[in-house]
Amino acid sequence: MSEEFLIDWDRKRRTGVTEAILCEPKTPAQIDAIVASASGRRLLLTRLDEVRHAALAEATRSVLAYDLLSGTAVLGGSAPLTRTGVGIVAAGTSDLRVAREAAQTLAFHGHPAEIVADVGVAGLWRLTERLEALRAFPLLIAVAGMEGALFSVLAGLVEAPVIAVPSSVGYGVSAGGKVALEAALASCAPGLVVVNVDNGFGAALAAIKMLGLGSSAGVRLDQAETSHR
Repeated sequence: MSEEFLIDWDRKRRTGVTEAILCEPKTPAQIDAIVASASGRRLLLTRLDEVRHAALAEATRSVLAYDLLSGTAVLGGSAPLTRTGVGIVAAGTSDLRVAREAAQTLAFHGHPAEIVADVGVAGLWRLTERLEALRAFPLLIAVAGMEGALFSVLAGLVEAPVIAVPSSVGYGVSAGGKVALEAALASCAPGLVVVNVDNGFGAALAAIKMLGLGSSAGVRLDQAETSHR
Protein backbone atom coordinates (compact mmCIF):
# COMPACT_ATOMS: atom_id res chain seq x y z
CA MET A 1 0.00 0.00 0.00
CA SER A 2 1.49 3.38 -1.00
CA GLU A 3 1.75 6.29 1.41
CA GLU A 4 -0.89 9.01 1.31
CA PHE A 5 1.80 11.70 1.24
CA LEU A 6 5.14 12.34 -0.39
CA ILE A 7 7.25 15.05 1.24
CA ASP A 8 9.51 17.08 -1.03
CA TRP A 9 12.69 16.82 1.03
CA ASP A 10 14.76 18.03 -1.91
CA ARG A 11 12.97 21.37 -2.23
CA LYS A 12 15.57 23.34 -0.22
CA ARG A 13 18.39 22.31 -2.56
CA ARG A 14 16.26 22.98 -5.62
CA THR A 15 14.58 26.24 -4.65
CA GLY A 16 16.35 27.62 -1.58
CA VAL A 17 13.36 27.11 0.75
CA THR A 18 12.00 24.00 2.41
CA GLU A 19 8.61 22.39 2.06
CA ALA A 20 6.12 23.04 4.86
CA ILE A 21 3.17 20.94 5.95
CA LEU A 22 -0.19 22.72 5.70
CA CYS A 23 -2.14 21.19 8.59
CA GLU A 24 -5.50 22.93 8.22
CA PRO A 25 -7.07 20.41 5.80
CA LYS A 26 -5.38 17.35 7.35
CA THR A 27 -6.60 15.00 10.06
CA PRO A 28 -4.57 14.58 13.26
CA ALA A 29 -3.78 11.02 12.18
CA GLN A 30 -2.33 12.26 8.89
CA ILE A 31 -0.20 14.83 10.71
CA ASP A 32 1.00 12.15 13.13
CA ALA A 33 2.07 9.97 10.21
CA ILE A 34 3.88 12.82 8.45
CA VAL A 35 5.82 13.77 11.58
CA ALA A 36 6.71 10.13 12.24
CA SER A 37 8.06 9.78 8.69
CA ALA A 38 10.50 12.68 9.05
CA SER A 39 13.23 10.42 10.47
CA GLY A 40 15.25 13.12 12.19
CA ARG A 41 14.84 15.79 9.53
CA ARG A 42 13.59 19.30 10.25
CA LEU A 43 10.05 20.19 9.27
CA LEU A 44 7.82 23.26 9.50
CA LEU A 45 4.08 22.83 10.07
CA THR A 46 1.64 25.68 9.40
CA ARG A 47 -2.05 26.37 10.09
CA LEU A 48 -2.01 24.01 13.07
CA ASP A 49 -4.79 25.32 15.30
CA GLU A 50 -5.08 24.63 19.01
CA VAL A 51 -7.82 22.03 18.65
CA ARG A 52 -5.98 20.04 15.99
CA HIS A 53 -2.72 20.27 17.94
CA ALA A 54 -4.43 18.94 21.08
CA ALA A 55 -5.78 16.00 19.06
CA LEU A 56 -2.32 14.87 17.95
CA ALA A 57 -0.76 11.81 19.54
CA GLU A 58 1.35 12.54 22.61
CA ALA A 59 4.40 11.19 20.80
CA THR A 60 3.87 13.80 18.08
CA ARG A 61 3.23 16.72 20.42
CA SER A 62 6.33 15.89 22.44
CA VAL A 63 8.66 16.44 19.48
CA LEU A 64 7.06 19.63 18.17
CA ALA A 65 7.87 23.17 19.26
CA TYR A 66 4.39 24.67 18.97
CA ASP A 67 3.60 28.38 18.71
CA LEU A 68 -0.07 28.94 19.49
CA LEU A 69 -0.39 32.50 18.18
CA SER A 70 0.88 31.72 14.70
CA GLY A 71 -0.40 28.14 14.53
CA THR A 72 3.05 26.92 13.51
CA ALA A 73 5.15 24.07 14.83
CA VAL A 74 8.76 23.06 14.24
CA LEU A 75 10.13 19.56 14.21
CA GLY A 76 13.85 19.12 14.65
CA GLY A 77 14.83 22.22 16.60
CA SER A 78 15.84 25.74 15.68
CA ALA A 79 18.13 26.71 12.84
CA PRO A 80 21.18 28.91 13.53
CA LEU A 81 20.11 32.53 13.00
CA THR A 82 22.85 33.58 10.62
CA ARG A 83 21.09 36.14 8.44
CA THR A 84 19.45 39.45 9.22
CA GLY A 85 17.51 42.14 7.45
CA VAL A 86 13.76 41.52 7.56
CA GLY A 87 11.34 43.76 9.41
CA ILE A 88 7.69 42.80 9.89
CA VAL A 89 5.17 45.60 10.35
CA ALA A 90 1.68 44.83 11.70
CA ALA A 91 -1.06 47.45 11.49
CA GLY A 92 -2.72 46.25 14.71
CA THR A 93 -2.40 43.61 17.38
CA SER A 94 -5.21 41.75 15.60
CA ASP A 95 -2.77 41.16 12.73
CA LEU A 96 -0.14 39.51 14.92
CA ARG A 97 -1.25 35.97 14.05
CA VAL A 98 -0.23 36.49 10.42
CA ALA A 99 2.85 38.53 11.33
CA ARG A 100 3.98 35.81 13.70
CA GLU A 101 3.52 33.15 11.01
CA ALA A 102 5.90 35.13 8.81
CA ALA A 103 8.40 35.51 11.66
CA GLN A 104 8.29 31.81 12.53
CA THR A 105 8.81 30.85 8.89
CA LEU A 106 11.78 33.20 8.61
CA ALA A 107 13.29 31.84 11.83
CA PHE A 108 12.90 28.26 10.60
CA HIS A 109 15.08 29.21 7.62
CA GLY A 110 17.66 31.03 9.74
CA HIS A 111 16.46 34.62 9.32
CA PRO A 112 15.77 36.58 12.50
CA ALA A 113 12.95 39.09 12.07
CA GLU A 114 11.69 41.92 14.24
CA ILE A 115 7.95 42.54 14.52
CA VAL A 116 6.88 46.17 14.85
CA ALA A 117 3.21 46.04 15.83
CA ASP A 118 0.28 48.44 16.19
CA VAL A 119 1.44 51.05 13.70
CA GLY A 120 -1.71 51.30 11.59
CA VAL A 121 -2.32 54.59 9.81
CA ALA A 122 -5.51 55.40 11.72
CA GLY A 123 -3.04 56.86 14.22
CA LEU A 124 -0.35 57.93 11.77
CA TRP A 125 1.97 59.15 14.52
CA ARG A 126 2.48 55.54 15.61
CA LEU A 127 4.07 54.78 12.25
CA THR A 128 6.06 57.99 11.89
CA GLU A 129 7.57 57.53 15.35
CA ARG A 130 9.04 54.18 14.21
CA LEU A 131 9.96 55.29 10.70
CA GLU A 132 13.69 55.74 11.20
CA ALA A 133 14.01 52.26 12.66
CA LEU A 134 11.96 50.80 9.81
CA ARG A 135 14.14 52.53 7.22
CA ALA A 136 17.11 50.53 8.49
CA PHE A 137 15.67 47.28 7.13
CA PRO A 138 16.55 46.30 3.55
CA LEU A 139 13.22 44.46 3.26
CA LEU A 140 9.86 44.83 5.00
CA ILE A 141 6.79 42.61 5.31
CA ALA A 142 3.62 44.59 6.11
CA VAL A 143 0.47 42.96 7.49
CA ALA A 144 -2.83 44.86 7.55
CA GLY A 145 -6.55 44.24 7.33
CA MET A 146 -9.54 46.59 7.19
CA GLU A 147 -8.88 49.13 4.38
CA GLY A 148 -5.21 48.15 3.96
CA ALA A 149 -3.98 51.74 3.91
CA LEU A 150 -0.72 50.83 5.65
CA PHE A 151 0.70 49.26 2.50
CA SER A 152 0.73 52.39 0.34
CA VAL A 153 1.77 54.71 3.15
CA LEU A 154 4.69 52.54 4.23
CA ALA A 155 5.92 51.80 0.72
CA GLY A 156 5.85 55.52 -0.04
CA LEU A 157 8.13 56.31 2.90
CA VAL A 158 10.89 53.69 2.78
CA GLU A 159 13.56 52.66 0.30
CA ALA A 160 13.19 48.95 0.97
CA PRO A 161 10.83 46.75 -1.02
CA VAL A 162 7.61 46.03 0.87
CA ILE A 163 5.76 42.72 0.73
CA ALA A 164 2.09 43.35 1.53
CA VAL A 165 0.12 40.66 3.35
CA PRO A 166 -3.59 41.53 3.50
CA SER A 167 -5.11 40.01 6.62
CA SER A 168 -8.67 38.81 7.03
CA VAL A 169 -9.13 41.15 10.01
CA GLY A 170 -12.19 43.30 9.35
CA TYR A 171 -15.96 43.31 9.18
CA GLY A 172 -18.70 44.52 6.87
CA VAL A 173 -17.21 45.35 3.46
CA SER A 174 -13.73 44.62 4.87
CA ALA A 175 -14.61 41.06 5.91
CA GLY A 176 -12.28 38.34 4.74
CA GLY A 177 -9.47 40.70 3.71
CA LYS A 178 -10.81 41.41 0.23
CA VAL A 179 -10.69 45.20 0.56
CA ALA A 180 -7.14 45.08 1.95
CA LEU A 181 -6.09 42.78 -0.88
CA GLU A 182 -7.58 45.00 -3.57
CA ALA A 183 -6.06 48.10 -1.95
CA ALA A 184 -2.63 46.47 -2.05
CA LEU A 185 -3.05 45.36 -5.66
CA ALA A 186 -4.29 48.81 -6.69
CA SER A 187 -1.54 50.73 -4.91
CA CYS A 188 0.68 53.04 -6.94
CA ALA A 189 3.39 53.06 -4.26
CA PRO A 190 6.71 51.96 -5.80
CA GLY A 191 8.32 48.72 -4.70
CA LEU A 192 5.18 47.14 -3.26
CA VAL A 193 4.40 43.49 -4.03
CA VAL A 194 1.46 41.46 -2.72
CA VAL A 195 0.75 37.93 -1.52
CA ASN A 196 -2.58 36.31 -0.77
CA VAL A 197 -4.78 37.04 2.24
CA ASP A 198 -3.28 35.82 5.57
CA ASN A 199 -0.28 34.34 3.74
CA GLY A 200 2.47 35.19 6.20
CA PHE A 201 4.21 31.97 5.20
CA GLY A 202 4.29 32.95 1.53
CA ALA A 203 5.51 36.46 2.35
CA ALA A 204 8.39 35.03 4.39
CA LEU A 205 9.46 32.72 1.58
CA ALA A 206 9.29 35.58 -0.91
CA ALA A 207 11.49 37.63 1.42
CA ILE A 208 14.02 34.80 1.70
CA LYS A 209 14.19 34.44 -2.07
CA MET A 210 14.53 38.20 -2.55
CA LEU A 211 17.37 38.36 -0.02
CA GLY A 212 19.08 35.38 -1.60
CA LEU A 213 18.66 36.81 -5.09
CA GLY A 214 20.16 40.09 -3.93
CA SER A 215 23.20 38.32 -2.51
CA SER A 216 23.69 36.26 -5.65
CA ALA A 217 23.29 39.32 -7.84
CA GLY A 218 25.88 41.16 -5.76
CA VAL A 219 28.36 38.34 -6.15
CA ARG A 220 27.80 38.21 -9.91
CA LEU A 221 28.21 41.97 -10.15
CA ASP A 222 31.46 41.87 -8.20
CA GLN A 223 32.73 39.07 -10.41
CA ALA A 224 31.79 40.96 -13.55
CA GLU A 225 33.55 44.11 -12.35
CA THR A 226 36.65 42.12 -11.40
CA SER A 227 36.80 40.41 -14.82
CA HIS A 228 36.77 43.79 -16.58
CA ARG A 229 39.59 45.35 -14.56
